[in-house]
Amino acid sequence: MKKEKSTGIEVSFPKEKCDDKNCPFHGELKVRGRIFKGKVVSRDTHRTAIIRWERQHYIPKYERYEKRKSKVSAHNPHCIDAQVGEEVKIIETKPISKTKHFVIIEKIAK
Repeated sequence: MKKEKSTGIEVSFPKEKCDDKNCPFHGELKVRGRIFKGKVVSRDTHRTAIIRWERQHYIPKYERYEKRKSKVSAHNPHCIDAQVGEEVKIIETKPISKTKHFVIIEKIAK
């Protein structure tokens, strides 16, 4: 196992250790880019979680806002192991697979 390394972002280190090479704390994965907060909607056996969040979009014609939803696939490292229904923080990274370009870096709440 490798030593914990800093990700360059103000997040707490996970309490558990892991051997995952795609972990930003214990592996070789470097993080960069955009950061989002969302809720875990589903999990997969291949360490993947689907994260969803709502946002507001302005419609100039009606001068009102509408709710829109965004969903992305994110890598769920062993040391974090986010469950369905938990609030998490994700950050962009290099492509891990065809659909995964984000990794979970912190659990916020249940």
